[in-house]
Amino acid sequence: MTSPAQTIADYGTWPSTISAARVAAGATPLSSLMLGGADGGDIFWLAGRAAEAGRNTLLRHHGAATDELTPAPFNVRSRVHEYGGGAYAVDGATVYFSHFADNRLHRLEIGADDETLRAPVALTAAGKQRFADFVVDRARARLIGVRELHGEDGHGEPSNTICAIGTADGAETVLAQGADFYSSPRLSPDGRSLAWLTWDHPRMPWEGTTLWLAGFQDDGTLTTPVRVAGGAEESICQPEWSPDGLLHFVSDRSGWWNLYRLGADRQQVEALCPMDAEFGSPHWTFGNSMYGFRSASEIVCTYIDKGVSRLARLLPASGKLEAIANPYEEIRELRVAPGYIAMLAGGPSIPLELARIDFTEEGVEILAQSIADLPDEDNLSIPTNISYPSANGRTAHAFFYAPRNRDVRAPEGGKPPVIVISHGGPTGMTVNTLKLATQYWTSRGFGVLDVNYGGSTGFGRAYRDLLKGQWGIVDVEDCVAGARALVERGLADNDRLIVRGGSAGGLTTLCALTFHDVFKAGASYYGVSDLQGLDDDSHKFESRYTSYLIAPQPEAQALYQQRSPINHTDKLARPMIFFQGLDDKVVPPQQSEKMVDALKARGVPVAYVPLEGEGHGFRKAENIVRTLEAELYFYQRVLKLNPGLHDPSASTPVHIDNLKD
Repeated sequence: MTSPAQTIADYGTWPSTISAARVAAGATPLSSLMLGGADGGDIFWLAGRAAEAGRNTLLRHHGAATDELTPAPFNVRSRVHEYGGGAYAVDGATVYFSHFADNRLHRLEIGADDETLRAPVALTAAGKQRFADFVVDRARARLIGVRELHGEDGHGEPSNTICAIGTADGAETVLAQGADFYSSPRLSPDGRSLAWLTWDHPRMPWEGTTLWLAGFQDDGTLTTPVRVAGGAEESICQPEWSPDGLLHFVSDRSGWWNLYRLGADRQQVEALCPMDAEFGSPHWTFGNSMYGFRSASEIVCTYIDKGVSRLARLLPASGKLEAIANPYEEIRELRVAPGYIAMLAGGPSIPLELARIDFTEEGVEILAQSIADLPDEDNLSIPTNISYPSANGRTAHAFFYAPRNRDVRAPEGGKPPVIVISHGGPTGMTVNTLKLATQYWTSRGFGVLDVNYGGSTGFGRAYRDLLKGQWGIVDVEDCVAGARALVERGLADNDRLIVRGGSAGGLTTLCALTFHDVFKAGASYYGVSDLQGLDDDSHKFESRYTSYLIAPQPEAQALYQQRSPINHTDKLARPMIFFQGLDDKVVPPQQSEKMVDALKARGVPVAYVPLEGEGHGFRKAENIVRTLEAELYFYQRVLKLNPGLHDPSASTPVHIDNLKD
């Protein structure tokens, strides 16, 4: 039943209390969870500050208090692979971190409270090196991590190695080199062995990685490495040592990222709990953790089952997996201490939050939330997990958010405009954790379909490999099929279908509008439009990614021509808005600018919002506000969503070329 007090307004024009400013104020990304401290009982994490130009600060939960350890201007962030991650390490009362402004490692001495907090001191020398994913080698007074060394002129590919950094003088010593990429150096509990991962062009780490193991010689260098697992067709992630010194890791050799361990003889590899679920995730950033050890005989882990996270304890001796009750459907990171679990997790009505679960008590203790000011639950759209048929007999998966606003309803018989979202990556996945940016749309009378198209993670390697050679086809078909499925089910207005995506999702968006006639408008956030240009300008990490997604050279050239929207602007006749960070090193601004210029010349309605000081993804509060309001204004104008009824504070005009009233 609807309340007689409800306002009646067309879908897409509803007034909403979830303003763009409220979305920006709630944009507090939480990441990089670690345990440590002087007594080993502290919890550390990073929080993004949109009001401080997106600066990452390091926080610590100690006792019953939370301290900020890195006040402005320090920005705890790494630029290795451009995506970073693994930007700090904790050793007792000392923290080592990468400062984004100069890429130098800094040392920070901490105590029990802020009164004993000392100013960070630079450890490494200024230069062209970047660091990430370090562990503390206390016995040898050094850190061991990944170093990415760039040339003085900024040209050519940087050199990646496993490097030791002296904790007293910052001296750098290369321990392993020769591969194109390195990650996950992990020191054995006795300090005698080091494990790490490598991979080489043209592979990405979710295609094929190799796990290596070596001992230390008396001078701190490594013995000849031994290959433990992995190769060109097997993806390994998150190597970890158990308390009793057994090397564990995640491998997709079965077609699913499952847990394995190397036997005590270091000869045999054993599967711990074979199942059709994902105990790992793609290595876009360093330092990800989806399992840990409560003891030598018990692992606490999270795994993804059909796009939803589960929490469990695993007993390796028997292979028994026992569920651990919790309220979450996404568990992004997990760390385990003998007495508790710390997680970054969320759910359909729960924003990403830092949670602590004690092994001896019931319930969840919330230590931090990414959104402080939550809307009332009866104003939240709770997603439905749907599957639907797509091209060539495939089944695609998505989360559908119906319009919801307790104070407003649409006239009888109306159907909502729907925004179909294609996630970035494209090797990634979308989750159903509460995001105010999604509720911004649903509370205004838009439906949102967030698609896990073929190629997404969380559904096994075969599903992930659906995008092999098919980028710009399979992802697009699954988004198109999703829109059509909603129309057939009476959940969407066929004449007001929108497609939206960022980065790789921007290519999906552009291809959907160029090569199909389903969507009526679109938004590209720092999206790819020119595949050859992407290769020419890309950073090292992704510079051969298209070998997998499209084809190896020279076969790729003809496909680049066919699938790059910039080459087919004569087929693109739908209104579009483009958002682009001018400091983007992953997808440079010319990718958007070429499309904008072409659409302007053809008379297609187009808007362009370039943003100074933003890279690949927008971090500044004022830009989060600007982009959301501009996007809403654009849709309301080009789809004629009766802007006279919308909340006048909800959008800000943006110039739209070629738009005729």
